[in-house]
Amino acid sequence: MAADAASGAGPDRLRVAICQVNPTVGDLEANTALAAEALARADAAGAHVAVLPELAITGYPPEDLVFRPGFVAASRAALDRFASRTGACAAVVGFVDGEGESGRRVPDMAGVESFSEAYNAVAVCAAGEVRGVYRKRHLPNYDVFDELRHFHPGTGEPPLFEIGGAVVGVTICEDAWVEDGPVSDLARAGAQLVLNVNGSPFRAGKQAARERVIGQRVAEAGVPVVCVNLVGGQDELVFDGGSFVISADGSVAARCASFAESVDILDLDLPPRSQTLPERHRRPIAAVTPGGTPEPGHEPVAAPIAPPMDLNAQRWAALVLATRDYVHKSGFSDVCVGLSGGVDSSLTAAIAVDALGADHVHGVLMPSRNSSEHSVTDAEKLAANLGIDAHIVGIEPAHAALADMLEPGLGDGLDPGGLTDQNLQARIRGTTLMALANGHGWLVLTTGNKSELAVGYSTLYGDTAGAYAVVADLWKLDVYELCRWRNQQAGSELIPATVLAKAPSAELAPGQRDDQSLPPYEVLDPILRLYVEELRSVAEIEQAQIAPAEVVEQVCRMVDTAEYKRRQTPIGPRLTGRAFGRDRRMPIINRYRQRPSG
Repeated sequence: MAADAASGAGPDRLRVAICQVNPTVGDLEANTALAAEALARADAAGAHVAVLPELAITGYPPEDLVFRPGFVAASRAALDRFASRTGACAAVVGFVDGEGESGRRVPDMAGVESFSEAYNAVAVCAAGEVRGVYRKRHLPNYDVFDELRHFHPGTGEPPLFEIGGAVVGVTICEDAWVEDGPVSDLARAGAQLVLNVNGSPFRAGKQAARERVIGQRVAEAGVPVVCVNLVGGQDELVFDGGSFVISADGSVAARCASFAESVDILDLDLPPRSQTLPERHRRPIAAVTPGGTPEPGHEPVAAPIAPPMDLNAQRWAALVLATRDYVHKSGFSDVCVGLSGGVDSSLTAAIAVDALGADHVHGVLMPSRNSSEHSVTDAEKLAANLGIDAHIVGIEPAHAALADMLEPGLGDGLDPGGLTDQNLQARIRGTTLMALANGHGWLVLTTGNKSELAVGYSTLYGDTAGAYAVVADLWKLDVYELCRWRNQQAGSELIPATVLAKAPSAELAPGQRDDQSLPPYEVLDPILRLYVEELRSVAEIEQAQIAPAEVVEQVCRMVDTAEYKRRQTPIGPRLTGRAFGRDRRMPIINRYRQRPSG
C-alpha cells in the first residue's frame, strides 16, 4: 500500500531506538540473533522503529566474501529470517543485496566468473516481512574503503516510508556525506526524518567530523538526521559507535556512548508533514507501520547526550575494544606478551589486561646475556601491578647453541653485538613466544610501535612474530603519553615509573640504546608524522627545520626501504587517518626517491 507524499498531517514525534551492535563479519546466524535481540528491546520500549547499522546482518566490511558463491543469497535469507521476527516496531537493518538468488555471475576478461552485482543495502522491515529496500548510491573508494571493488551503486530515487505516521527516508553512510545528495533529495520529497546507517571506522577526531558533516546536510535539507554506527573491532578497523542525532535546528539532539554496544530509546520532534509538494518531487510512500503514539505506560524518553571523550580516552578505548574483538572473534581467550621491561611491551600488556582480564594475559620474560638487571625487575613489577603471571625463559642456551652452529658458516658475520647476532636473539625470542602460544592455545601480541615500523627498527620473524600488533599505530612519544594517562586513570604507577624514565633500548648488544641507531624520538616522530601521515615532501620537511637536512633525508630513506618489513608484520588497530596497511599502500619494489629539491 502506498500513500502520496503530500497527504496526511502525521505525528509531531517519533520514538526511535538507536541500536549500536557489534556484529562479526560472515557470522550471519549470530548477527541476525544480535539484531533480533536489539529489536526486542526496542519493541519493549514502545519504539516505532529500531535502527541498526550498515551491513549489520553480514558484518562490515565483508570484502571479497561478496564474491563467494552463495554469500549474497545467504545474506538475503538471513534478512528474511530477521524480518520474520518483526512486529509493530519497524526495523531498519543493513545487509548485502544482489540480483537473483545469488547475484548475477559474469566472466571477467580472463574468463573467471565473479559476482557482478552485489549491493550495500538497507531493508525496512515490519509485520514479519521486508517492506522495502534501499541500495547505497555513493560508494567510498578512499582511505580504508574499497566499496567500488565489491558493490555496485544503487540507482533511482531514494524511497520514502511511512513509519508511525511519519514520512521517513533512509540512506547509508557515504550518502549523507554528499552535498545536495540523497538527504536533500528525500527532504524535497517530503521526508520529516532521515535515518542514516553507518559502518564508520574510528580515527582520532572522526566523531567531530561526522557531526559537522551531518550538520551541513541538516542545514541543506531542513530535517533531522539520525546517524547509527557500528561498534567493534574487525581486523585493523575499530568501529566506535557514537551514534547521534542532529535536529532540524542544527543542534546535537542525542549522542550515544562511544566504543560500547547499546540500545538507546529517544523521542524525536519532527517538522510538520508537508501538505503541498511540487509535482516533480512527489513520489510514493511505502506504508510500513500504522501511526500513533507509543502505548500508554511508556513515559517520554530524554535523549542521551554522551560527553565527548578526550584523545587519550578515545585511543585507550579503541585499543581495548580492538584487542578484545580480535582475540575473541578469532576464537581465542588468552594472549601472551613478551615483557622486556620497556615502555612498548608494558603498554601492550596493560591494554590486554583491560581488554581480556588479567587471568587471560601471560607475560614472558626472555633475558639474554645483554639484558640489564632492571629489565627483569621492571617487567616483574609490571606483571605484579597488572596481576598477570610472568614466565621467565632465558634465551642464553639457545643463543649459544645457534651461535656455535652458525659461526663456521658466517665467519665474522656473527660478531657478538653485531647486527646478525642481534637479530638472532630477537628471532629466538619470537620462536619462544610462538612455541608457548602453540603449546597453550594463546595468541601472541607483538609490541612494536609506529615509529619503529616506519623506519624498520625491528627484526623480521623476531619481535614482529605474532598475531596482532596492538600499538602499531602509536608513535613512540604517544606510547609514553598513553602510559602516563593510564597511570593517572589508575591513580597509581600501574606502569612503573622506572619503565617510563629509562632510555629506550632493545638490549640486543652491550649498552645499546635506540638513539645510537635513530635520532631521538623528539626529533624522529615529528619527521615521521609529516612524511607518513601528512605526505609532505623531503624538501617541505627540511623547511620545517625539525632537524638538519641530512637527518631528514636519512629518516625518509629508512621509511621507503622498510616497506618489505611492514608488509610482513601483523596487523594492528587503526587509530589515525594514515595507518600502515589499508591506509598506506606503497610498492615494495620502488626506486622513486624524493630529492631535497622536492
